[in-house]
Amino acid sequence: MGQESAGEITRLLQGWRSGDRKALDTLLPVVYNELQRLAHFQLRKERPDHTLQSAALVNEAYLRLVGLNAPHWEGRSHFFAIAAHQMRQILVDYARRHRAGKRGGAAETLSLDDTGMMEPGKSRDVDAVALDDALKALAKIDARKAQVVELRFFGGLNFEETAEVLKVSPVTVARDWSTARAWLHREMSRGSSDGR
Repeated sequence: MGQESAGEITRLLQGWRSGDRKALDTLLPVVYNELQRLAHFQLRKERPDHTLQSAALVNEAYLRLVGLNAPHWEGRSHFFAIAAHQMRQILVDYARRHRAGKRGGAAETLSLDDTGMMEPGKSRDVDAVALDDALKALAKIDARKAQVVELRFFGGLNFEETAEVLKVSPVTVARDWSTARAWLHREMSRGSSDGR
C-alpha cells in the first residue's frame, strides 16, 4: 500500500472518528483489498476443509469495526491492528462453536506452516482455541508480547509495521517475538501433554 493511500486511510479514519458518515462509506473500498489480504493470511493457516470464506471473514470483521463506539483510530496501522484482532476473535469464536457442535469436542486446528511461529522446516497444527487461551495467558504476564504475536501471526504485519503500531523499535519487536514464540510453544506443549 502506497504512502498516498496510507495517508488517505488515515484522513478517512480521522473523519470517521469525528462522526463523518461519508468518510466511513468511502473507507471500505479503500481498505477492502488490505482487509482481504489479512483474511487470506488468516485463513491460509486454517485447516484445508475450513468452511469460513475470506469474504465472510472480511465482512464480519468490517461489521464489527463499524459497530465500535467512537473508535479512536491513530492511523492506518492501528486500524489494521484492530482489524486483525477482530478477525482473530471471529476465527476463535467460529472454532469454539464448531467444537461445541461436534461430538467429543474435536479441536479446530491452525497450521503454523509459513507463519514464522515455528522453526523453519518444522510444521505443527495447533488448536485455535488453545492458541487463543495461551495468548490470553501471555497477555496477563506481558501484554506487549501478546500484541506482537497477534499483530505478526494474525495480522501478518512485519517487524517494522508491528513496531509502528506498538510505538517501539523493530529490535524490541524481534526480541518480544522470539520470547513470545518460545513461551507459547512451551505453554501449548504443556497443555497438549496435560490432555487439554
